Amino acid sequence: LLELGNDFTFVARQKRLRVGGEWYRIDLVFFHRRLRCLILIDLKTDKFTHADVGQMNLYLNYAKEHWTHSDENFPIGLILCAEHDDAVAHYALGGLTNKVFASRYKLQLPDPKVLAHELEAERRRLEQRMR
Repeated sequence: LLELGNDFTFVARQKRLRVGGEWYRIDLVFFHRRLRCLILIDLKTDKFTHADVGQMNLYLNYAKEHWTHSDENFPIGLILCAEHDDAVAHYALGGLTNKVFASRYKLQLPDPKVLAHELEAERRRLEQRMR
């Protein structure tokens, strides 16, 4: 998270919430000062599945209704998983009104040159989508 900037403030680890008769735990909750919203992070040691998206969507709806203050933006969900399939992510995340992102985590950052190359390639892909 430090690579994303220093505007994150820690809120909770294993934050509990009760929906109906079930208890759930969100792995990490941060508040992003510049974005003015909660960031809910779910850590997965296995492969990304569509069920992970449903779970995060539940967390976001709950957080939006119960934890978000009137002067804040809606929360954002981040699912970090050991591996993911782009096609599953595309269809599982498509059409959601909540902001949920999924990414494969790495145990160490890649070489700065490789990272810069990947960021530039992603920027070009996003620019092409916008056209």
